[in-house]
Amino acid sequence: MADQDRPQIYLVTPPEFDLDTFPDRLAAVLDGAEIACLRLALATRDEDRVLRAADALRQTCHARDVAIVIERHVLLVERLGLDGVHLTDGARSLRKVRKDLPDAIIGTHCGATRHEGITAAEHGADYVSFGPVGTTPLGDGTTADWELFQWWSEMIEVPVVAEGALTVELVEKFGPVTDFFALGEEIWTAENPLKALNTLLAPLG
Repeated sequence: MADQDRPQIYLVTPPEFDLDTFPDRLAAVLDGAEIACLRLALATRDEDRVLRAADALRQTCHARDVAIVIERHVLLVERLGLDGVHLTDGARSLRKVRKDLPDAIIGTHCGATRHEGITAAEHGADYVSFGPVGTTPLGDGTTADWELFQWWSEMIEVPVVAEGALTVELVEKFGPVTDFFALGEEIWTAENPLKALNTLLAPLG
């Protein structure tokens, strides 16, 4: 990182989006802010939709030297020329995926479980994501607390991502103890995603 103390930004696509308009919305954010990575996180299991979305967003990202990873669909990484995969099952499939994709970026979501994160790091994860850090009506109400990130930042070298229901206050609080903030619905629901992103990141200076 250029500035060791400033977390990098990792964007997450909406679970559903219009392919006619979203690539332009994404491009405007990528052109206006420094973004490290994009996660294609479509809810659909329609292969054709996933392929077309990945194709369009890969072009948008790679034209700007931004890495793109896909959520869950391990088999599509090499086929679509993507940079890696974001797993959602903690450490469970990581060892096998690392063997299948030795050169890809592999990250995994570990909820709020320190042990799961450590196991994922040992099995070759390039990053571990914890969340939600904010309060959300979704899920079971468990949040990844500040102490988990503080401990991780002091003890573990594998980069950590904070995500889920982020607010300006949480960005300020977690900024010193996380390597990345993953932002999705926090900005895409706004009329001007870049403006929403800049507002959220204001505490980072």
